[in-house]
Amino acid sequence: MKTLPKISSIILLTALPASATFLLVPMDMEQTDHLRAYGVAYQAVADGAYVEWLLNYRGGSFLIENYDGLAEMCGARGVYGVFVADPGPIYAVIEENNMEAVPLDKAPTIALYAPDETEVWDDSVMRALEYAFIPYDRVWNDDVLAGRIYEYDWLHLHHEDFTGQFGKFYSSFGGSAWYEITVAEYNREAMNAGYESVAEYLKAVSRALAEYVYSGGFIFAMCSATDTIDIALASSGVDIVESIYDGDPPDVGYNDMLDYSATMAFTDFELYPNIYLYEFSNIDTPRSISVVDPTNPGSFTLFEFSAKSDTVPTILTQCHTARITEFMGQTTAFPREVIKKSTVILATVDGYEEAKYIYGNYGEGFFSFYAGHDPEDFQHFIGEEPTDLTYHPHSPGYRLILNNILFPAARKEELKT
Repeated sequence: MKTLPKISSIILLTALPASATFLLVPMDMEQTDHLRAYGVAYQAVADGAYVEWLLNYRGGSFLIENYDGLAEMCGARGVYGVFVADPGPIYAVIEENNMEAVPLDKAPTIALYAPDETEVWDDSVMRALEYAFIPYDRVWNDDVLAGRIYEYDWLHLHHEDFTGQFGKFYSSFGGSAWYEITVAEYNREAMNAGYESVAEYLKAVSRALAEYVYSGGFIFAMCSATDTIDIALASSGVDIVESIYDGDPPDVGYNDMLDYSATMAFTDFELYPNIYLYEFSNIDTPRSISVVDPTNPGSFTLFEFSAKSDTVPTILTQCHTARITEFMGQTTAFPREVIKKSTVILATVDGYEEAKYIYGNYGEGFFSFYAGHDPEDFQHFIGEEPTDLTYHPHSPGYRLILNNILFPAARKEELKT
């Protein structure tokens, strides 16, 4: 696991009565650092403490069994907590309302699907993990094809273009050094793995990722990974890329050859062949490539679910606010007409017939797709500095990422979909 840095400053924000048996970490507006509170809950589970996620109670609070070092950890990380001798009144409120207490049994093993070398863009999930002090490993295509991803409970996909079109950056960055290096590296990987093209190589990776989910794994995707993995799954055995990418023309009429039964989240979508169009398909909203006004970003709104009967979507939507500022990405939002009926919509974009955040079951596992690039940067461009989360400790958009990271810790017997 990656070793994370320690905070040098100590801010003790909790009282320390000797009789206290639990620490309540509230996640409403009283919390001093919402994002690092997730790391406290994760570490407490890893340390063997009994932890409950109190769904819909004060913004999705955590109730943690008191143990040596818990108060010091909260203080060092700037996380606010209140010691509780008798949690009975809390449980009474939960019983009488749309709330639920879900035990967290295991600190999930976390992997980020990302190359080892520095990329020209940053990864919001990596930012969230490091800020919250949650350990992770990196995996890449060789790890996926070798089955090493089964060592992990949770896998994140971010910027990857699984279609083999190199992000469709050809028109904008085709002459840049980083683009040429990326293309050469992918071609080398594909050849070494025994594939004739990068597209076929990444389709094999996509199938392996889907099999991981089907057998019980959990993947969380953002940005272009959300739509391109389903495009790759639907186009298995079909050449959908232009000759500029693989040296030969695509199959004639390939849009009619797509197999939507192989996809996880989307159906009846249409691919865009134009190599100069910075868009893969109509899975993504047209707003992704339209002129935008950063002074008027808009918003999206989380749905409210029954904590007692719809545990999974309730976990994934825990937040201290239901309305969140919109943010763009290569994939920004999903039109409703391409979303499978089996896919659950968790949030919709205000003023549009579009989903921002979705999840679903696939076999024995789960997938969760969150459109956009960086919840605290409306229109993040290649080469820009990564977001510094010390300025955004209460980010509701980043909270949704951390809900997904902590989700595999929940006791499986308690999960209802």
